[in-house]
Amino acid sequence: MARIHSRKRGKSESTRPPRDTPLDWVPLSREEIEELIVKLGKRGVPPSQIGMILRNEYGVPLVKRILGKKISKVLEEHDIAPPIPEDLLALISKAYNIRKHIEENRKDFHAKRGLALTESKISRLVKYYKRIGKLPKDWRYSPEIAELYAS
Repeated sequence: MARIHSRKRGKSESTRPPRDTPLDWVPLSREEIEELIVKLGKRGVPPSQIGMILRNEYGVPLVKRILGKKISKVLEEHDIAPPIPEDLLALISKAYNIRKHIEENRKDFHAKRGLALTESKISRLVKYYKRIGKLPKDWRYSPEIAELYAS
């Protein structure tokens, strides 16, 4: 499939083979992994970085294959999940950085287009998160909100 905002095709990458068998060679038990996730979540580490820490430091390849649920689901169960999903927060900070750049460089039309594309991605993602219930129905994106979350 083609990308949304460009004429390019998708990127080629290897896919994981589908397996239903548990990973027996993982050094930690399910309870230990869940405790680590909760401990890192209380420190304010985002879910993607928790996964990388578990992979690199503890030898846990895939949390979902071991626990049967994702890292963000574990954080939600323990009421540690961030109020705004991580991917939306990354897009908001990107839009904030582009907006700061445009204030200094008013003639940068490529950056203006990038801001428009980024904000359209934000609006699509907000619409999705409102529909599934991760964001409240009255939540709105604005540049002032972006400044709050980016800092």
